[in-house]
Amino acid sequence: MRYQDYLLPVTEAICDKLRAKGKDKLALLFKNCFPNTLATTTRVMEDGTTYVFTGDIPAMWLRDSSAQVHQYLPFCAENQPLSDLIAGLIRRQVFYVLKDPYANAYNPEENGAGHTTDRPLQGKWVFERKYEVDSLCYVLQLSELFYEKTGRTDIFDEEYRLAANLIVDTFVSEQHHGLSSPYRFFRDNTVYHDTIHNNGLGAPVSYTGMTWSGFRPSDDACTYGYLIPSNLFAVTVLRKLVPIAETVLNDAALAAKAGRLADEIEDGVKKYGIVDHPKYGKMYAYETDGMGNYVFMDDANVPSLIALPYIGYCAPDDEIYLNTRRFLLSEDNPYYFKGKKLAGLGSPHTPEGYVWHIGLTLQGLTATDPAERERMLSMLESSDAGTGYMHEGVNADDPTQYTREWFAWSNSIFSELVLRSLENE
Repeated sequence: MRYQDYLLPVTEAICDKLRAKGKDKLALLFKNCFPNTLATTTRVMEDGTTYVFTGDIPAMWLRDSSAQVHQYLPFCAENQPLSDLIAGLIRRQVFYVLKDPYANAYNPEENGAGHTTDRPLQGKWVFERKYEVDSLCYVLQLSELFYEKTGRTDIFDEEYRLAANLIVDTFVSEQHHGLSSPYRFFRDNTVYHDTIHNNGLGAPVSYTGMTWSGFRPSDDACTYGYLIPSNLFAVTVLRKLVPIAETVLNDAALAAKAGRLADEIEDGVKKYGIVDHPKYGKMYAYETDGMGNYVFMDDANVPSLIALPYIGYCAPDDEIYLNTRRFLLSEDNPYYFKGKKLAGLGSPHTPEGYVWHIGLTLQGLTATDPAERERMLSMLESSDAGTGYMHEGVNADDPTQYTREWFAWSNSIFSELVLRSLENE
């Protein structure tokens, strides 16, 4: 049986609902996008774990592999084969974290593939060693959401307990990046945002309580090391880890450590990451160094500022979030692009004027107005360039120009928006 067939009845039922509403194009997109991860990027390994690669790059990102299966979680409780597949992915992620918590992407075997000229030399399991706070957050998030949907506790074994402790300890170490961090990163002969400057340490930061990140979820280097959306993602997953550590892992020390760290990070964000903007009021910065320097923008990857309700940090009608959102969806945000066909969030990772399908989807998923959600669906529906799939960046004037024809994460999160739109009707 093909993995995508695990959800064939669900896929067909959703498509039938869409067609009944006269949404034939949306049904076609959903039929292609919803099972895309299972159909094209999923492998069950000899040890029973699940390897999920990102699409057109043959490596497994901790972030992408979690996001690529997010839309399947509501169906796991009544679908044992699917549930086992996701449990296998969690075990694979735990295995990788224990190999190297500072890596962002890994190989299916110990084959030494990937960015082999980066310094210091990375292990052969590692495809790329860009340290990103969100990567470790995603490992915790996937297991926590899976537990909420299924009640399965078999994923919380001794290896998981060790990995969870390692994640928390890594975040604690990076609260004092310049003093206690073992992490350095150099990539020679590359573009500016693909390496870390200042002798591999990045721009100087002061202690804030937040935890430092070398790179953004786009895999681009941070300008300032305290990346606000990733820190708020950490707060969210650490708070959910506390009861699991207490009642399932029976690790009171881990629970206390995770709870304390969540409080320290959130206090740091409130003190150093919120600014009083003259036009928008109190809002979140994207990055800061804790010394009065800020980056004001957003990036269409997740976590992002626009995604704060999506990752579970705040309600979509939270006042500071709404102020931030008004800034993000305006041309005061340097990565909000408005063209002849599309208007939405882009990224410094792709060309200027390119709106991201993930950005449009996030705007729809976090909208409080159903009409705004429908506008996002309409733009997504009209900008697939006839391929039947979602992409990365899309030219806002000409959607036939796009990046990444095969990007499973974009297909997955689009499917979530379609499902959400049906739930809310």
